[in-house]
Amino acid sequence: MVNADAVRNIVGICGNIISFGLFLSPLPTFVQIVKKRDVEQFVPDPYLATFLNCALWVFYGLPIVHPNSILVVTINGTGLAIEVVYLSVFFAYAPRPKRLKMLGVLAVELVFVVAIAAGVLLGAHTHEKRSLIVGSVCIFFGTLMYAAPLTVMKRVITTKSVEYMPFTLSFVSFLNGICWTTYALIRFDIFITIPNGIGTFLSSAQLILYFCYYGSTPKNDKSVELPVTASDDSNN
Repeated sequence: MVNADAVRNIVGICGNIISFGLFLSPLPTFVQIVKKRDVEQFVPDPYLATFLNCALWVFYGLPIVHPNSILVVTINGTGLAIEVVYLSVFFAYAPRPKRLKMLGVLAVELVFVVAIAAGVLLGAHTHEKRSLIVGSVCIFFGTLMYAAPLTVMKRVITTKSVEYMPFTLSFVSFLNGICWTTYALIRFDIFITIPNGIGTFLSSAQLILYFCYYGSTPKNDKSVELPVTASDDSNN
């Protein structure tokens, strides 16, 4: 007889590997920034959002909040460290106004995470209550992060170009969503199921758009954005 926990662990490990690849997907962009010593028109918004999302999921997966979630902690802890590196590079080469804006947003995020942690640990005294509070917050921000590619999808439809929506990223995001949704369903965890289920749906929509517009003659669009990762959702 197949052990459900063993299968869940295998799926979770696969999810960790795929999510790690997603966290590293923006690396070429930051290599470009370092080489040019300039962030150009790129913005740190997706990475600030991923930083907050990872921090919340790390807290959710801790034994004092939601026991037996070590795989959630490991991948989001890794993602958190990677986002710190990305934000450090951006800070090093961004002009002063962008630096100040980034620091302001980061400060608000840190205060928010600390407030959530303090409130939960002091006000909720069971794993069930802590999981409910932190998990609900994670659903909200995880869903927002998964919804970020909607702007890229709109651009694809408007410009008829898939330049800012690489197939590999969309496909890996789809696999990531499938993995973590499966992981959550084996030992039902609604807080992981909802954002990753939404992520799977949106990644599927991206793949459909890609095949619809691949090879189409693009309209002119001079604006530039950072590629958006599905982080974490990659971030679970």
